[in-house]
Amino acid sequence: MNMLRAAATVSSFTLLSRITGLARDIIIARTFGAGALTDAFWVAFRIPNLLRRLFAEGAFSQAFVPILGQVRNEHAEQPEAIRVLLDRVALTLFIALFVITLIGVIGAPWVVMAMASGLTNPARAAEFDAAVWMTRLMFPYIICMSLVAFASGVLNTWRKFAVPAFTPVLLNLSIIGSSFLLAGHLNQPIYSLAIGVTIGGMAQFAMQWWALSRLELRPRLLSPIGPALKDPTVRRIMRQMLPATLGVSVAQISLLINTNIATWLTPGSVTWLSFADRLMEFPTALIGVALGTVLLPSLSKANADPDKTQYSQLLDWGLRLVLVLGLPAALCMVLMADAMVATLFHYGAFTGADVMQTRTAVMAYSAGLIGLLAVKILAPGFYGKQDIRTPVKIAIVILCCTQLLNLVFVPWLAHAGLALSIGLGACLNALALYVGLRRRGIYQPGAGWALFITKQVFALLCMAAPLWFAAQRIDWLALQGTPFLRIGLLASVLAVSVLIYLLVLGLLGFRPKHFRRAPV
Repeated sequence: MNMLRAAATVSSFTLLSRITGLARDIIIARTFGAGALTDAFWVAFRIPNLLRRLFAEGAFSQAFVPILGQVRNEHAEQPEAIRVLLDRVALTLFIALFVITLIGVIGAPWVVMAMASGLTNPARAAEFDAAVWMTRLMFPYIICMSLVAFASGVLNTWRKFAVPAFTPVLLNLSIIGSSFLLAGHLNQPIYSLAIGVTIGGMAQFAMQWWALSRLELRPRLLSPIGPALKDPTVRRIMRQMLPATLGVSVAQISLLINTNIATWLTPGSVTWLSFADRLMEFPTALIGVALGTVLLPSLSKANADPDKTQYSQLLDWGLRLVLVLGLPAALCMVLMADAMVATLFHYGAFTGADVMQTRTAVMAYSAGLIGLLAVKILAPGFYGKQDIRTPVKIAIVILCCTQLLNLVFVPWLAHAGLALSIGLGACLNALALYVGLRRRGIYQPGAGWALFITKQVFALLCMAAPLWFAAQRIDWLALQGTPFLRIGLLASVLAVSVLIYLLVLGLLGFRPKHFRRAPV
């Protein structure tokens, strides 16, 4: 399997995940709207998500995958040594997250106060209580997702990308099912969403554990903890996790600050940002996450190769794909923001005013789309070298810059200012990572970049014509009563625009074979 096909596999299952996630958010918008209790759910859901990214998918994956790849190469003829390492890493991770979860459940009121101080207003006591209740219910989700992140790291190292990419679908289906089956039976219907999150976490854990069993790599969690804590490789992973945790925490602290600020703005602001973020997750996951998932194991392997040009070529391949796929996505987000938000969410309790507020957040986020995608390619350039400290230092600087941008944009643009600050901060992050890779000689761009970008700019200008025409001539809010017509118009406009873009690229000499690359 070449790398383009591997990325396409991850992207296809990720697309399914994002489609079900979008369906989930459409149902939430239609059923609960963008009000105070919906904000409380998003605040509560963001807390376990924050810790999941902090301890599991973020810091753990960055530290674990490169070292696991190295150990696998060194002990290719000793499968039992690899099994013992997996047992010890999984046990250590489980115990650490169990303790954190217990503390979180007990201290949920203080956690919510730190995350969303705007809810401490006595007039919003009901929202605060709801957020605390849902936080306690969803905290065990972190344990499940930490073990899911462990399983994903193993499966990706063994180049089994499909199952880790598919399992988020189970979370979305669980939330959708709970909202339909449980909401009508609870005194507070919004609680059904929190129950769905917990069920979804357990479902993801079960499927990934089953996948590990098929590879005979499922860890034994009943092993003694003493040898695990003394294992030098486990300690090495933990040492790598410390700077990685700091690096990921910088981004999560920024998100925490933004959530906190949003709770002080107009009720509904957290929900508008969450739905805008949902739209942004399509290109970031389908392009950035997919490419980053495929790249990291290959970069880790290429790092051991005496021919260092392969390492640079992998990064070059990823960046070219980011521009070819990411720039048209950003263009669509800017010119068709109102069309997409109206078509997806403008039903039931989600009003036209909510559409316009979400639209401004989408447009603000889109300013940083290329930066968000490029970080997914450039940061693994350091991780593959087992250098986590450099991205951490960069991330700390970017955190400060993002908050300075908030001081400028939030008084002017309210919740959209938070989105714009994140987007511009991502661009600064990508630029700093790029400069760092170049200065260290890790990345040397291939030939032909100037011509590559010139051709793409021309194709984007051709693509923009039908998008701009549709944005000016169609009143997307007025089509609320004819949802299928609105869906058909949006699909047609996007299809025509993408077709024009691809045709122009083809006429300019772009071919799929130019982006294929066998894994190293």
